[in-house]
Amino acid sequence: MLARALGALTLILALTTGGASAQNAAGGKEPVAGGRPLSELIADLKAAAPATRNAAAYEIAGLGPAAKPAVPALIEALDDPDAAVRFPVTVALGEIGPEAAPAVPRLKQMMFEEINDEIAAAARRAIRHIQPSALAGE
Repeated sequence: MLARALGALTLILALTTGGASAQNAAGGKEPVAGGRPLSELIADLKAAAPATRNAAAYEIAGLGPAAKPAVPALIEALDDPDAAVRFPVTVALGEIGPEAAPAVPRLKQMMFEEINDEIAAAARRAIRHIQPSALAGE
């Protein structure tokens, strides 16, 4: 019975740690999330289906700073017509952190122009993670 419990625990750990693993960028390997390389996730940000774009943004967010190469595509995706895509894009930029600094001007614009209050607030949170000084005096 102990062997079964340990086997189940091992399976659970393997499934939870394998979902979003960023590989060592210094080793020249592309980061991988959900078994897919970052380049595929970036391409999915332009997919026809909003659900695909949404899922790609969340997978990219899970990579954190290793997803820095996605920043230009994420900035472009901030203009997605679907709010269900814009929100996780702001999350992804915030998770990337200071390496997403080129997104700060567009995120600041979203704070004031975005009609969806949740997305405007998410843009502010992202800036706090990327470049807190950009919110000084706000």
